[in-house]
Amino acid sequence: MKKHWKMISLGLATCLMMTVLAGCGGKKEEGGLAAIKERGKLVVGVKFDTKLFGLKDPSSGNVEGFDIDISKELAKRILGDASKVEFKEVTSKTRIPMLNNGEIDMVVATMTITEERKKEVDFSDVYFQAGQSLLVKKGSPIRGIEDVSAETKVMSSKGATSVKNIKEKVPGVTVLEFDNYQDAFSALKAGQGDALTTDDAILYGMAAQDPNFEVVGEPFTDEPYGIAFRKGSAELVQAVNDALKAMRESGEYEAIYEKWIGKKPAE
Repeated sequence: MKKHWKMISLGLATCLMMTVLAGCGGKKEEGGLAAIKERGKLVVGVKFDTKLFGLKDPSSGNVEGFDIDISKELAKRILGDASKVEFKEVTSKTRIPMLNNGEIDMVVATMTITEERKKEVDFSDVYFQAGQSLLVKKGSPIRGIEDVSAETKVMSSKGATSVKNIKEKVPGVTVLEFDNYQDAFSALKAGQGDALTTDDAILYGMAAQDPNFEVVGEPFTDEPYGIAFRKGSAELVQAVNDALKAMRESGEYEAIYEKWIGKKPAE
């Protein structure tokens, strides 16, 4: 009996040591770089409703945009094949919960790096620089942020930093929040409000969809986009940062930027 208990104690001690070193049984961190390479694909959260960055084509079912091409290039550089990526739809509201519950490995979805968000997730280096602006119907008296007042009704997306920003810029302003930007744009077109606010790059995509609308005024915030990861993903963050750096050095980043944004990225 004593020998039996000694064997159990030895087994427990061994498991404890393995847990400290690499997890009992040697299990890889879920969603970590090693686990992704073993799985053989990246699972990336992207927008399906944001023209120029991530928009699903209803006829083909394909999602296209700047964030999509960046994700494919990351898969190519990390896994050796641009096709080794699976896209899952996220919104401004769902992207962090989906990331933290393990549904996706990373978020590439027009996500601004903020100190508040850094408490919840890890970020890559900045991969796109945007600024918040306003979209209005052509002929609107609103020509910039200085024309927005407490009586103005502004649309935006739930969970977006743009909601907080506009409330800080214009105390008392009415903000109507929608599940995604396409719903917000539909509401603006239906006359439910006066303006839609988010990052200028997203707004230019909306204006391209409907020439009756235009982006007005100068950007009134800085919105540096980052790729988001679960906390503690240092190895994966480094791999993505290395890939982004290599993309810039090779000219691939500039090519993707020009393809979707229509101009060269600022130096």
